[in-house]
Amino acid sequence: MVLKGEAQKLIMIIGEDDRVYQRPLYEAIVFAAKKYKMAGITVMKGTVSYGADSILNNSKVFSLSTEIPIIIELIDRAERINSFAEIAVKLLEKANCGGIIYAEEVHVFLYKGSKKITTN
Repeated sequence: MVLKGEAQKLIMIIGEDDRVYQRPLYEAIVFAAKKYKMAGITVMKGTVSYGADSILNNSKVFSLSTEIPIIIELIDRAERINSFAEIAVKLLEKANCGGIIYAEEVHVFLYKGSKKITTN
């Protein structure tokens, strides 16, 4: 896939404990992105957050909530991001969880794989 110039980034923020189809929601989103051949996806753990429920979520031992925020970012062409956003919305609705999904315009300067691919 060639990805250079104007593109979009789809960002999702969900909870670490959110589940769909008996698996973590973030894993289901990664597998869906792979199935739909999205250009790339990154999943990160957040440190602290609050959202629509106004509940403070953080990774400290003593906190109001033990649910760690998960940030998921995908970058691809705008039409593919818009199409995948619909899938992501359905997954969040199926998981019956809170979160946010939004997109940003980005400019891609370089998108290339590593030649050091190993298989086990």
